[in-house]
Amino acid sequence: MSQQPSAHAQVVSRRIWTIPNIISFFRLLGVPLFLYLLLGPENDVAAVVVLAIGGTTDWVDGYVARRLGQVSRLGELLDPFADRLYIVATLVGFTLREVVPWWLTALLLLREVVLGVGLLVLRRHGYGPPAVHYVGKTGTFVLLAAFPIVLLSQALTGSEDWLGPVGWGLMWWALGLYWAAAVFYWIQTISLVRADRAAGGGDGPAPGAPAAASGPAAASGPAGPGTPAASSGPAGPGASAVASGPAAGELPQADGVRENGAGTPAKDARPDGPAAVSG
Repeated sequence: MSQQPSAHAQVVSRRIWTIPNIISFFRLLGVPLFLYLLLGPENDVAAVVVLAIGGTTDWVDGYVARRLGQVSRLGELLDPFADRLYIVATLVGFTLREVVPWWLTALLLLREVVLGVGLLVLRRHGYGPPAVHYVGKTGTFVLLAAFPIVLLSQALTGSEDWLGPVGWGLMWWALGLYWAAAVFYWIQTISLVRADRAAGGGDGPAPGAPAAASGPAAASGPAGPGTPAASSGPAGPGASAVASGPAAGELPQADGVRENGAGTPAKDARPDGPAAVSG
């Protein structure tokens, strides 16, 4: 299950210095600052502020890009990369500080490995990454919201009893959405691979095409008016051989390009800027 592309898709530019890209750059700068505050002086309150800003601005760069018509190839890469970097950095920092158990970190990181294998399979068959699923995007947002709440419940004295359950409830919710999105991505990956193999798997005749005759061609019925009857015996001396290529009026299809049911290239037509899976 995947989201359908918009009927009025915006043009993706190759600009670098755009407002949404600058927002994404500042989000990336917050990652080392967060790790320093968490693992260095262990200033948890300041670390929570940096993490909260980085997590809540996850949607800002994309919204600004669409609103101002500044969707760019770099922005499509920076946004999911910043999300991944925040999640991995937070998991590593929280595990080292024993804020979260190691098995939770392992489950979240294992999901990233599973998605990475799926991307390699798609790349092998000539496809780019699948479209971002809203379930994965929601899981990322909930996870980035759960991290600062869990840390704040340990940083503020007396808040663990009421902030802790909220943070861990969001954490479990995000974990479920994360793996549900991984299942959706793999279902889409398997469907694309099966369609690719079905489109180019066999060398036999196309479905519905008549089988080629193994001997000299013979007329299966009376010839129509004005149509010369085909000889039932071997061709005489000087007769030209029948071509085995495509029928008259048909053009051979170019190598490496096939079409799906909608008439669009299904392979070897990677988009110039495939959207990375961010959820």
